[in-house]
Amino acid sequence: MSEIRCRKSDVRNNVKIVETSPDISKSFEVKDFVGYFRNRFSEMRNVLQEHSELDKLVSIGKISGSNQKLSIIGIVYDKRITKNKNIIFDVEDLTGRIKVLINQNKPELYKLAEEITLDSVIGFRGSGNRDIFFTNDIIFPDCVLSERKKSPVEEYVLFIGDLHYGSKRFLKDNFLKFIDYINGDVPNTPEVSKIKYLFIAGDVVTGIGNYPNQEPDLGIVDLEEQFIGVAELLGKIRKDICIIISPGNHDCVRLMEPQPIFDEKFAWPLYELDNVLITKNPSTVNIGAKENFSGFNVLNYHGFSFFYYAKTISYLIKQKAANKPELIMQYLLKNRHLAPTHASVQYCPTEKDAHFIREIPDIFLSGHTHKSAVSYYNNILVVSTSCWEAMTPYMEKMGSIPDFCKVPMINLKTRSVKILDFE
Repeated sequence: MSEIRCRKSDVRNNVKIVETSPDISKSFEVKDFVGYFRNRFSEMRNVLQEHSELDKLVSIGKISGSNQKLSIIGIVYDKRITKNKNIIFDVEDLTGRIKVLINQNKPELYKLAEEITLDSVIGFRGSGNRDIFFTNDIIFPDCVLSERKKSPVEEYVLFIGDLHYGSKRFLKDNFLKFIDYINGDVPNTPEVSKIKYLFIAGDVVTGIGNYPNQEPDLGIVDLEEQFIGVAELLGKIRKDICIIISPGNHDCVRLMEPQPIFDEKFAWPLYELDNVLITKNPSTVNIGAKENFSGFNVLNYHGFSFFYYAKTISYLIKQKAANKPELIMQYLLKNRHLAPTHASVQYCPTEKDAHFIREIPDIFLSGHTHKSAVSYYNNILVVSTSCWEAMTPYMEKMGSIPDFCKVPMINLKTRSVKILDFE
C-alpha cells in the first residue's frame, strides 16, 4: 500500500511527499547488497565531485607509481591505529583499493579522521602512489543550505514523537492538555489558529514485545486496541491541521529500514482520520508551499541508528551524545547519510539507498532518543522530539535521561522557535 494522503483538499494542497522508498516485495541475495553499496558509492561520489577542494581527482585504480599530488573518493572499508598512533584507512572505489594514512602530527586533520566511520564515502586530498596515500585534507559530503527560507504566510508547525500509547506510563493527562492547547481551548493563545501542521516522528504506540520483559509495562496488551486508542486521541485534534505520521521501532512494522507504513490490519483507525498522512521511515515531506514559494522540505527519520554513533564516534562519546541527539543529527548531515555504517541499522538493500540524503532538507526531524533539542546546522533546522511516556525500568537500565511532553513550535514566516511544555 502506498502512503495515504490527507483526504481534505484544503489540508492536502499544502502537503506532499517529496521522497520515499519503494515497496519491498522480494527476498534478497548477495548481489543485492553488492548493488546497494555500488549505487550508494556512485551517488555520493557524484556529490563529492562537486566539491572544488578535490582537485586533480582520479580513480584509485589509475594512481601511478609516482608520488603525485591528487584527490580520491572512496568508501571506507577498514580503519585502524598504528603503533605510531597514525590512522590508516583501507579505502576503495569501483576500480581498486588503497591505504590512506593520517599522520598524528597533524592534529586538526587527525581530529577529522577520528570522526570517520566505516562504510562512509569520503574525499581525500594529498599525495601518494599505488601503495599508500598521504592525506592533507579530508572532505565530507556534507549538507549545506545557502539560506533559511521564510514563508510569505504566517503558519506554525509542531513536532512530537514517541507517544508510546498503550504503555502503563503513557502521559495521557499531559497529552490531553496538548490537545486542548492545539484546539484553542487554552486562554490567551491566539497563535493556535495558525497551526497548520503536526509531525509525529514514530513510536506512536508502545507495541508488543519490543524489549525484554515489556509485558509489565503494558497498559493495553492488544496491538489493535493500542491503535484504536491513539486514533481516538488524535481524532480530537482540529481537522484543519494536517497530521504527518511515520513509524518507529515500537510500531510493529518490520525493523529493517526503510520501514513501511503501518499495517492496516492493526492501524486501520489511523487510516480513517481525514487529516492524517502516513509515510514510511525515512521520508521527506514538503509543507507550506504557496504560489511563488517552494515550501519547506522536512526529512523525517525516527533515528534508530543514533545510538550506534553515540557509542562509536569518539567526540560523540565525549559529549555524551546519547542525551544530545542534535550532535548525532549534525554528524549524519555532515556524512549526508542517515546510517552510513553497515552495522548501525538493519536495512533492506534497495536499489536506491533510502538513507542517502539526496535533497538537502530545510528541517531534519527525529525521535527515538526521547530528548528534546532544536538547533541549526548549515542553515538546516535540526529538531529532536521528547517523549510522552514516563521513565520505564528499561530506559533507566539503558542510561536514558528522557525529556517529557516538550513540543517545538516553529513559525514558518519568522523562523522563530518556541518550546511548549506540557509536563
